[in-house]
Amino acid sequence: MRSVVQLIIGTLAVLTAFQSSAAGTVIDQMGRSVVVPEDPRRVVALAPSITEIVYALGREDRLVGVTRFSDFPPAAKHLPRVGSYVHLDLERIVALAPDLCIAAKDGNPKAVIQRLEALQIPVYAVNPVDLAAIGETILEVGGLLNARLAAQSLVAEMNTRITAVKDRVAATTHRPRVFFQIGISPIVSVGSGTFIHELITMAGGTNVAAGALPYPRFSREETIALAPEIVIITSMDRNESFLKAQAEWQQWPEIPAARDRRIHLVDSDLFDRASPRLVDGLELLVGLLQPELAQAAP
Repeated sequence: MRSVVQLIIGTLAVLTAFQSSAAGTVIDQMGRSVVVPEDPRRVVALAPSITEIVYALGREDRLVGVTRFSDFPPAAKHLPRVGSYVHLDLERIVALAPDLCIAAKDGNPKAVIQRLEALQIPVYAVNPVDLAAIGETILEVGGLLNARLAAQSLVAEMNTRITAVKDRVAATTHRPRVFFQIGISPIVSVGSGTFIHELITMAGGTNVAAGALPYPRFSREETIALAPEIVIITSMDRNESFLKAQAEWQQWPEIPAARDRRIHLVDSDLFDRASPRLVDGLELLVGLLQPELAQAAP
C-alpha cells in the first residue's frame, strides 16, 4: 500500500490544478476560517447525511468519495468509499485528490480533519443540531457548491411541510407518551437534545425519556414503569432483531403500547441523519402518533 507521504506528492499537484484562483475564505459552523475554491469539482462527503444533502442539491456529479454507510439515494452506493464516518481512511481520501471535504462534527475524528488541513485539503465542517440548523446547513452547502437556488427551493419545501405538520398537531387534545428505542441490547432511548426528541414533540407526542442525557439507557423494568402509550423501535441493525424486539414488548400487556398494539418498527435512516429526509421521518411519526390527523391531511 502506498504511504501517505507518497500520496501527498502526487495529490498536491492535482489539487493545484483543480483549485480555483478565485478561492475565498468562508467561516464554517465550527467558527473556523476555511479557504475553499470558488467552484469545487472534487468533493468528498465525510458523513452519510452530507452525501444525501449533496444529492438533494443535484450536485452528485461532484462527489468523488463518500463514507461506508452512504446508501441513499441508491446511486451513492457506487461511489468510492473512504471508511466509515467515525473511522475515516486518510490515505483513501488523499488519493481521491479532493478540492473540498465536507465534514460533520458529530462523528468525524478531529485528528483526521487536522491532518487533511495540514495537507492543504480544505475541510468545511457542519454541526446541525435541529431541523432549523439542517436548513441552514443545506443553504451553506448549496453556497459552497454553487447550488444556491436549489438549496433555497429545498429548504422552502421542507419548511412548508414542517409548518403543515405543526398546524395539524396544534389542534390535538392528547399527546401520547412515546418511548423511542434506538438500541435493542441494551435498551437505549433519546433525550431532549436530539433530532428524534424534536420530531416526537413536533409530531404531537411526549417523549417519556426526555432529559439531559442524549441517549439514556433503561432496564426493561424502568421502561415498563414509564408506561408508554406508543413504542417505536429503530436500529441500524437490519436483521431479525427488529421483529424480536417488537415481540418482546408485546409480552408485557400491562404497558399501554403493548395492550393497544401500538409498537412500531421504523427505518433508522429517517431519524438519525441530519438530512432532508428528517421531514419524511416527521410525517411518518404524525401517522403513528396522531393517525386521525394524518388521515385528515390534504
